[in-house]
Amino acid sequence: MLDDPRTVRVTGDGTAAVYRRTADLRAESEPERFRGGPVPEAYCWSNLTSGNGTRALWLLLLPFMVVNLAHWMRPPATRHGRSARLYGVLVRLVALSLTVLLTAAACEVALDLAAWQCAGAAACTGDRPWLAFLAAAEGGWWSQPGRRLTVAAAVPTALVALLWYLSHRTWSAYEAQRPPRGEDEHEDRPALGRPGFWYGRRLVARLRAAHTAAGLLTVAAAVAGAAARYDRGAAAGTPRAALGWCVEAALAAAAAVVVVVVCRRGRSERRLDGRLDRALVTWLPGAAAALLALSALYASWPRPDWRSSGALPGDTAFSVLLVGQGALILPLAAVALRLHRRDPDPRTALHGLAGPAVAVLACALGGVMAGGVAQRVADWLDGPAAPGAGGGPLVGPPLLLSWEAAAIPVLLVLLLVPTVFLVVRTAFAARRLAPVVEAEYAGETPDRIRTRRIARVRAAAGLTDAAPVLVGLLAAATLLLGAGGVVGTWGSGTVPARAFDGAPGYVDGLAEACQALGSWLVGLGFLLFVTWGRRAYRDASARRTIGILWDVGTFWPRAAHPFAPPCYAERAVPDLAWRMASWTGRTGGRLVISGHSQGSVLAAAAVWQLPHTTRRRVALLTYGSPLERLYGRWFPAYFGREPLSGLDRELHCWRNLWRRTDPIGGPVRLPAEGGRPEVDHPPLRDPVVYGRTPDHPLPEPVLGHADYQADPAFARERAALLDRLPPALPLPVPRQRSDGPDDTA
Repeated sequence: MLDDPRTVRVTGDGTAAVYRRTADLRAESEPERFRGGPVPEAYCWSNLTSGNGTRALWLLLLPFMVVNLAHWMRPPATRHGRSARLYGVLVRLVALSLTVLLTAAACEVALDLAAWQCAGAAACTGDRPWLAFLAAAEGGWWSQPGRRLTVAAAVPTALVALLWYLSHRTWSAYEAQRPPRGEDEHEDRPALGRPGFWYGRRLVARLRAAHTAAGLLTVAAAVAGAAARYDRGAAAGTPRAALGWCVEAALAAAAAVVVVVVCRRGRSERRLDGRLDRALVTWLPGAAAALLALSALYASWPRPDWRSSGALPGDTAFSVLLVGQGALILPLAAVALRLHRRDPDPRTALHGLAGPAVAVLACALGGVMAGGVAQRVADWLDGPAAPGAGGGPLVGPPLLLSWEAAAIPVLLVLLLVPTVFLVVRTAFAARRLAPVVEAEYAGETPDRIRTRRIARVRAAAGLTDAAPVLVGLLAAATLLLGAGGVVGTWGSGTVPARAFDGAPGYVDGLAEACQALGSWLVGLGFLLFVTWGRRAYRDASARRTIGILWDVGTFWPRAAHPFAPPCYAERAVPDLAWRMASWTGRTGGRLVISGHSQGSVLAAAAVWQLPHTTRRRVALLTYGSPLERLYGRWFPAYFGREPLSGLDRELHCWRNLWRRTDPIGGPVRLPAEGGRPEVDHPPLRDPVVYGRTPDHPLPEPVLGHADYQADPAFARERAALLDRLPPALPLPVPRQRSDGPDDTA
């Protein structure tokens, strides 16, 4: 970006820092040398998103990241605070259900498949010596079912502890970055300009405690539930059965407390809230851990006549989870529609239903990952036989997972139709654009191949605008297939192999084929996740690819799920705001902050955080920017027409560069108001020249989203912005007077 191999770090650390060319390091003390132009600086935040190899493991947190995005996709709610708060509560509850789902999947693998089914069957433990001490056939102290479950509970407990540790470590590194103090906290500011927007320390700590407790209580319920059911049947009326009722009642009461904690408090944005609910953060997970220990002791009580048979009642648990998620998403959609209808914007994705649709996809992704792990482990433990088919020692995973596996090929076929439609539409659009492209390069000799290539790139760039339709169709199909899976599970008994009994022969065969194919697809997808993570652990380039995913997915604070990958903007936005405010205050200079792609979003967020006096000395230059095309459509409450119009009014000047061949960036669509020039530059020509010229003897490439700085318009517009800014303020010390750097996010 600085176009010089000799650079030096001006401020920052190895994670994120501001750099200058070595020759420009002391520009403020030598103003005479830099009268002819700006001093460029570059802000690099790549280590916040790619970082070291452990970041590859964040791929496993993808469902949590997706549901966190749903929180920020609500429609604007300027005059409807109660509806906005209800929207946030519902999303937080959906996020809580994902934590329970992940923990339940770990319990299914460790407690049901390994400790209950496999360890209880001699045919399964014979070839697995690592399970010998739990084998019922050995008759050892650990062979009783309750004690086997207690040992196996260490696996999901370790998973919850790992998630807590990762969330706590990233919370200390990201959420603890204090933003600069802006205007008075009671001033009516846009959301991203409020003092506490990028400081979610208190909320994330509360949610982390609640989700950790929910995970531990899920493990405790799985351990104690099996023992309590046995006692109610074999030892009814005894103190042991009463103890089982007491343990389950305590678990239910603790779960109710967790739900209340999640619902009680949302984000505090209008002020910088530095408090921590230390008692809650400490005692809630501690109480859940104590109940887990009590459940383990209760399940370990000697029960000589207890034998494990069949499977643990996982069907009921997973069905209740799925129904509960649907019961939360439907009112979430109703609230989103209500908000959108009261303040409609035709550019909003899915007419305000983007948040509920993305929440559905998060639940589906969590279910697919849970089912994939359970199916693969069941296949491994059952040997050559298919789980539940009768040829092996295992009954298999819950029936609902079999229904979900059968739905995956159906879902792919359903998506094939709109995909083919979009491909055909893009081909026709490219043909229609061919004469338009040639008209833009008037005077050039037409070249059919060259024209087709440019037209195809331009038509393909328009596919981004079809993303809402695809997401909506995928979410609707997922919701319907999930409902069908629950109904089918409740009507098909308890044996996976009999999931499709009663259907005609050809339907039964097709359904079994879909089930088998879906099972393998789920397993393949999970293996691809693990393989990609291992590759990224060793390969820096693959880590950078994953970093691009986190650039988009982790821009937003963790408002719904504390185990999502951390929000890098809670470090990057204060970095940029502190740098701009401190530099202008120290030198009295002026600056242009320019940002490409995601950098333009960071730049806009940082400008919103500046005090008014500083903001009027800052110009904004964006290029390849998704501010309106992606963020404005998907996050209308924060980047919709009204917030972006307000940003334009608050800035001294703003210019946006874009190309029709760019699949990500686009215009911000703000009209000229009050004598101010239009924000959007006319679309840049791409390629710069059509054919060969003396200045361009070789064919110029179609750049699309890249290399905006190579276009002559970039330097021209940057110089124009600097000219439009007010002159540097007079300061007592002459060496502090200069035209400031062009801070580039």
